[in-house]
Amino acid sequence: MSNNYQEKIMALWIVFLLGTLFHTQLGLMPLFHGLNVIESHTATSINQISGIMWLMLGFFALPILAIIATVFTDNRRYRVIHFGLTVFYSVLNLIHLVVDVLLPQVIWYQITLMLLLFLIGLLLNLVAFQWMKAPLRDHHRVPERLA
Repeated sequence: MSNNYQEKIMALWIVFLLGTLFHTQLGLMPLFHGLNVIESHTATSINQISGIMWLMLGFFALPILAIIATVFTDNRRYRVIHFGLTVFYSVLNLIHLVVDVLLPQVIWYQITLMLLLFLIGLLLNLVAFQWMKAPLRDHHRVPERLA
């Protein structure tokens, strides 16, 4: 099995983001069938939920930035920060999963998707941990076959 941790990490982040998008879309699908969506908070204007919207943007933007940084960065400090970010997302996903299971109306297809995303997050934690512990590549060394 290949040890290209950066490729694995990028693929896992992309899968995670696609799952997050589908989680949102799945929650809104009842609207397309004339049904209401479950509301946890009611608002009368977009300004009342702007804080939530900024948090959601941040939740989505950080993995995008992590993908870009993972492509271009291979230093120890970034690897440690990245691993911490993956753990942070796993904790947030677990909290979200537990809170949704405790709601009065449990939507099991959403729970199943969130459990899948949580497991993908754990795999991302594992690969990020392996990358954090892996030796840094020496980009300046001449390969033996060329020397």
